[in-house]
Amino acid sequence: MAHDHSHTSGSRRRLAIVFGIVLVIFVFQVIGSIMTGSLALLIDTGHNSVDLIGIGIALFAATLVRKPPKGQKTWGFRRAEVLAAGAQATLLLGLGVYSLIEGIRRFFVPPEVPGPELMLFGAVGLVGNIVSIIILSSSKEQSLNLRAAFLEVIADALGSVAVILAAVSIWLFDWTRADAVAALFIAALIVPRAFSILKETGSILLEVAPRELDLDKVKMHIEGVEHVQEVHDLHVTRIDSNLPVLTAHVVLADECFYDGHAPRILTALQECLAEHFKVAIEHSTFQFDRAKDAARETHTHN
Repeated sequence: MAHDHSHTSGSRRRLAIVFGIVLVIFVFQVIGSIMTGSLALLIDTGHNSVDLIGIGIALFAATLVRKPPKGQKTWGFRRAEVLAAGAQATLLLGLGVYSLIEGIRRFFVPPEVPGPELMLFGAVGLVGNIVSIIILSSSKEQSLNLRAAFLEVIADALGSVAVILAAVSIWLFDWTRADAVAALFIAALIVPRAFSILKETGSILLEVAPRELDLDKVKMHIEGVEHVQEVHDLHVTRIDSNLPVLTAHVVLADECFYDGHAPRILTALQECLAEHFKVAIEHSTFQFDRAKDAARETHTHN
């Protein structure tokens, strides 16, 4: 548990630093959007505002996750990070759709945008994003929230590059449509990522088993343990992105309940699930059934 708390504390510190960086970039880009009238910079600013909200939610969720289970909240607030990531993705999707619509409109009616000023604001955004990427890169796999935040700043960095390229095109070649093209590019980055995060959060909320875990192989391994005759009612769900939970009914030979084998079988099953598979399942609950009772139940159902 201490290891979990140290991970969580590190996550909170990184998220707090990145939140401060994104806040500075956001304020700077708001000023730039007003000064330049650039759609690409406006969309990048909107993207940063969604990131700011999302990272703020993630930071709040990381704080909630540290609260111990209490009362009816038997898992505490472990699922808060899933809800936070889902809220962030929903905001991103709305921004992406707006970007596509407005980008297409401005492509056909391009406004005047000052190239040098646009380049300055894009460069500041890129520097801030690179710093955020470095901060989050070492811990992006620790949770769905950190992974979502990391993807956000990667996309922000690409968006800043698009803004800079648009600024160069406007400044040197007087290609005014470059601003709309950059906005459409940023939208193309936003929408697929929003769907990806929504899909992941939806699968957790619908209690879908991790895709990296082959349930047929799990069943086969459990049934391969000595004295295990059958496995049924096998369920694997996730409380959050890093906490899979397994429950199953395991049918044992009748004598296991009298000769002391059952406790040793339970230990073997739990060690197998925690160590053998790519997704370590450290929270497992087994109900042991006697073979004759399972046979009687099957006969009754038939």
